Amino acid sequence: MPIHFEDLDVMPEVSGLKSVLIVPCIMCPATTLAIRNKKPVMQFFRSLVTSAPLEQYIEDLQSRLIEKGLKTKVFKSYFYQQWFLCMWSSGRRKKLQKFAKEYEAVIVLGCDSALETIRDSLKSTDCKIIEGMRSAGLTNAKLKFKFPGNVCFEDVKILPMSQQQ
Repeated sequence: MPIHFEDLDVMPEVSGLKSVLIVPCIMCPATTLAIRNKKPVMQFFRSLVTSAPLEQYIEDLQSRLIEKGLKTKVFKSYFYQQWFLCMWSSGRRKKLQKFAKEYEAVIVLGCDSALETIRDSLKSTDCKIIEGMRSAGLTNAKLKFKFPGNVCFEDVKILPMSQQQ
């Protein structure tokens, strides 16, 4: 049951800053973007640890930030157990804290729980935390495997969260 997101405009939030670190959760944003762009969420023969729609989204965001004169970097998660930002280990959180000290702000691509993980991880830093996506519902879909190793979704429904009804 991945969370479905809507994008937020981060440009007003980064105004006046010089550096931003992008911290994406992988699973739910990748699902949202794959569905939105009608693309496979995973392509096993292309990469086992990245989602092309999410990578493109991050590249586009980085380009817009660079155009505004900001230094940017992405805090990448290569292992499957790191794909759920809301469940990062204490070691992963410490690594982010150390990495984020070089940046004025962190843009979080994930849900409220992901934001809480970042707030908790960075509470001893001066980093501004910027929400890059907002939860808009829950994704209900059928997983489909298509030749040659693509993972797609079909019969997609976006359901409101109970508090949104």
